[in-house]
Amino acid sequence: MPRINLTVNVRHEISGKAIPTSIIWEDGRVFEIDKILDIRKAASLKAGGLGIRYTCKICGKTVELFDEDGHWFMEK
Repeated sequence: MPRINLTVNVRHEISGKAIPTSIIWEDGRVFEIDKILDIRKAASLKAGGLGIRYTCKICGKTVELFDEDGHWFMEK
């Protein structure tokens, strides 16, 4: 599957909502999530899978993170 599996630091709110705060790239670099633009249930059309899609700003770029039952990834 064309996906990049990631370690993601997540803040869990009292409401149960999971908010990603930073990602740890494959080589160990940490990137802070500057802003979350959108959160919704969605399928990853390129990598397959169904879960929660987080549209985020990281280092000025818009990226999409997917949470599939606690397994975090980005499409390649």
